[in-house]
Amino acid sequence: AENDTHDGKRKCEALWPIFRISHQKSRYIYDLYYRRKEIKRELYEFCLDQGYADKNLIAKWKKPGYERLCCLRCIQTRDHNFATTCVCRVPKHLREETVIECVHCGCKGCASGD
Repeated sequence: AENDTHDGKRKCEALWPIFRISHQKSRYIYDLYYRRKEIKRELYEFCLDQGYADKNLIAKWKKPGYERLCCLRCIQTRDHNFATTCVCRVPKHLREETVIECVHCGCKGCASGD
């Protein structure tokens, strides 16, 4: 992700692959511990302590309505106009535009109702 060319990309688009990789690592560790129950608590906590997974993002995934959250910046109201959340959090049936991309991480939709 760091060695990709940034030619023709917006400044924010250069970071999208890094957000995607971070999300995938966190989701993998979350699934191993909570869904498949293939790792023990000690290993799970070690992964969180060493920074292999984002513990704040995983904490949000455990709450109802945030099961598919892409990144924490999408729910921080200080980063958006009118103190709301990101457009990727809007369910597909309520969107005016059919294709959207989050400015922060490139997500195309992470609302739980999708």
